[in-house]
Amino acid sequence: MSLDPRLDPEIAAALAAGPPRSTLLDRLSRASLAELRAARAESDATRPVEGVRVRDHRLPGPEALRVRIYRPEADAPVPAPCLVWFHGGGMVLGTPEADDARVSAYARDVGCVVVSVAYRLAPEHPHPVPVEDCYRALRWTAGRARTLGIDPHRLAVGGISAGGGLAAATALLARDRGGPALAFQLLLCPMLDDRNTTPSSREFSRAVAWPRADNLFGWSALLGPLAGTEAVPPYAAPARAADLSGLPAAYVDVGELEVFRDECARYARRLAEAGVPVEFRLWPGAFHGFDGALPRVALSRRAAAEQGAVLRRALGGR
Repeated sequence: MSLDPRLDPEIAAALAAGPPRSTLLDRLSRASLAELRAARAESDATRPVEGVRVRDHRLPGPEALRVRIYRPEADAPVPAPCLVWFHGGGMVLGTPEADDARVSAYARDVGCVVVSVAYRLAPEHPHPVPVEDCYRALRWTAGRARTLGIDPHRLAVGGISAGGGLAAATALLARDRGGPALAFQLLLCPMLDDRNTTPSSREFSRAVAWPRADNLFGWSALLGPLAGTEAVPPYAAPARAADLSGLPAAYVDVGELEVFRDECARYARRLAEAGVPVEFRLWPGAFHGFDGALPRVALSRRAAAEQGAVLRRALGGR
């Protein structure tokens, strides 16, 4: 695949030298999904940073929903702020382990507990299963604040890509169902709009990662024949929400060269118009998920540093 000349020069050089597996076009289909999940579970897993304890826990109930809990080993306040996190994968791929490095760094650098949710995936589990899993995990976390050593008044949701969309949807559910109260939402290149009608959604039919066809597949897997129709609820596609008032403060970022660019920019603007404090970052020359795929390039290091700083400001971590 020829590289977009608008790519950040260091990113372009890294991709030319050999793109990481997670950036390659997947050409998703239902027939290939099981094989791709197995391959990705192994190739995309990352290592937690040093200085963070990690344990898995299964929530009580018939589905035994798994959460992965990250806690800094030293110098963390008690009770600590908490980030409930949702991994990416277009609603059809991904595991908490893929984000081990990212969220363990949040735990260490911010001094917070992170609860990462292994929500069930489409198409086997279409809407509303994934977002209800996320909301269930949020309620479980808030309800066990004392046991987990967390401060229920410094509770945030966050996620990347599909997980960013689920974080936005979970914040809507928490608002509309009367809690838990949230202090912040960290929305990294979130997947927000099933309609795929923005200029950027049409522009990137070919992309370093997550082109238009894969995005259409992901939404179809989640919503079936409802995708793109007026019957889609905001808890499935948060860009559909008519009212964004009363939501927690937000940070929204996105790459310049990706399908989600325009829907993320519009969501951030609408949050501001609704009176929600919001910070928006458009990363120039960046593709979808660039900071996870190429964590050592300068732009990725800037993004990681900014995410940590944003969380510290929002949650009052160290």
